[in-house]
Amino acid sequence: MRTKTSLPYSFARNESEHPQETYVYDMPEGLTVRVRLTSNPLGLHPDDLFRMAARINKKRSFLFVSRILGKHIPVDPHKSLLGGAALALLWQRRRAEAAAGESALPAAESGAYSLEEACAALQGDAESARQLYARLQADKLPVGEPALFIAFAETATALGHAMYDCFAGDTRFLHTTREALVDKQPVLSFEEEHSHATAHRCYARETSFFAGEDTVVLVDDEVTTGNTALNIIRDLQGKHPRRRYVVASLLDWRGEADRRRFAELEAELAISIETISLIEGEIQVDGGPVERLTQPAQAPRPEGGTELVRHELSSFFSHLDAVSEETSGRASDCPYLEWTGRFGMREADNAELERQVRDAAAYLRSRRTGSRTLCMGTGEFMYVPMRIAAELGDGVLYQSSTRSPIHVLDEEGYAVRSAFAHTSPDDAGVPNFFYNIPEGAYDEIFVFLERTPPEENLKPLLAALAHTGVPVVHLAVASRPRSANPQGGQ
Repeated sequence: MRTKTSLPYSFARNESEHPQETYVYDMPEGLTVRVRLTSNPLGLHPDDLFRMAARINKKRSFLFVSRILGKHIPVDPHKSLLGGAALALLWQRRRAEAAAGESALPAAESGAYSLEEACAALQGDAESARQLYARLQADKLPVGEPALFIAFAETATALGHAMYDCFAGDTRFLHTTREALVDKQPVLSFEEEHSHATAHRCYARETSFFAGEDTVVLVDDEVTTGNTALNIIRDLQGKHPRRRYVVASLLDWRGEADRRRFAELEAELAISIETISLIEGEIQVDGGPVERLTQPAQAPRPEGGTELVRHELSSFFSHLDAVSEETSGRASDCPYLEWTGRFGMREADNAELERQVRDAAAYLRSRRTGSRTLCMGTGEFMYVPMRIAAELGDGVLYQSSTRSPIHVLDEEGYAVRSAFAHTSPDDAGVPNFFYNIPEGAYDEIFVFLERTPPEENLKPLLAALAHTGVPVVHLAVASRPRSANPQGGQ
C-alpha cells in the first residue's frame, strides 16, 4: 500500500495545534482514504498511532488499525496500557485548564509524569514504556470529581479500563458487551450503526450503578461520526439523567455535520458533552468497498506439530455467575470473571484485581518456555490478559482476537498481512479472526480465555493456532468449568 503526504513524512512536531497535514492512503481496487489532521498539539505522527486496511464491511470500507490498542497488531503491553494513561492525563489537563481559565499549563501537571512523557513513551522503546507505567501505578492521578467510565466493546474494553485505572478516588468502570445474557436484563442498550455487530448492552449487578449525577466518561478507540456515543448518551440520559459527559478517544475524525449533532444534543438535553482525543482530523473516502482480495494460502501445519499446554487459572480469580446464550440457542452457565468491568466495578475493587493479576502472572511466568512470547486476549476479554502480559518479563508482545473481518494484503505498510479465521470459543455461530502472526516470529503463544468453552467450540481456535507454526501454544483459562445442564437455554 502506498502512503503519500502533503508534507515530508517526518514532519516537524509541536508546530501548531492546527497543522493541516494531509495523508493519502491508496488501497486496492481504487479505494483511497485522505486524512487531514486539524489538531495535533502533541506532535504525534499518525504512523505511531495506526495503519490503514480495507474492511470487509459494506457500511464502512476501511479501518484505522491501531498500533496502540493491542487488537489486530501485536504491541508491547505497556504501550497499550499507556494509551489509556495518555487519555487520563489529557482529561486531567483539560480540567485543570478549564479550572484555571488558561489555554495551556506547564507540562509537568503531575509530579511523577506528564502527558508529553506518556506520548513520548508510546513512540519509544519498551523499557521506557514499562518504567513510566510503573511510576503511574505507584502514583495515580486524583480524579477530583466522581466519574463513571464506560468503554465500548469490543475494541476499547482494555483502553477504557486502562484510563479508569489511572485514577484514584470516586470512580466506577463498566464496559459494554455484544454478548446476550438470558438471566440478566441490560441496564442500557444501544446501537453502533457502522459496525458488523451493532448491538451494545450494559449489565451492572448493582441496581444503583448508574444512579447519581457523576460525570460519565465514554471511551472508544476512535470517533468517526460519534453516533455510537450519542446513542448511549440519549439512552442513559433518559434513564439516569446527569449534566456532564466526556467522550475520550485516541482518534477523532468527526466532520462539521457530526460536530453539529453533538451541539444539537447538548441543547436538546441541556447537557455538556466534552470531547478529548490525541489527534483530530477529517477523512475523505474515494471509491467503494473492496469486494475481494487474493487471500494468501493458509500456512500448512508444521511437520513437528504444535504442543498444547493447558493452564487452569480459576483459582487465581474471583467469579460471577451468569448464563449466556449462543446464536444457536445453546446456553452456558460458565462463570465470568468478577472484576473485568463487564458487570461494573469500583475503585475499591482495583486492588483485588491487581493482586489476582499478579498472582496469575507469577504462575504463568514460571511456565514460559521461550524468549519470544505472544500473549493473545480473546474478543472483549482484553484488559486482564494485557495486564498479565505486562508482568511476564521481556520479549512479550500482546494482541487479541476480534470479530472484525479485514482484507489481507501482504504488502509493506498495509496493516493486515496475515489472517487466521476461526469461530468464537464462546459462540460457535460468531466468526472470529486474529491477524499478523508472521512465520517464525514467536517461540510460544499464550491464549487467554475468560470462560471454559465446550471442547467442540475450542477446536476451530486450536486449529487456527496450529496453522501459525508457533511450536508451543499455552491455553490459559480463567474461569471454573461449566455445569453439565445449565438453566435458561436449550
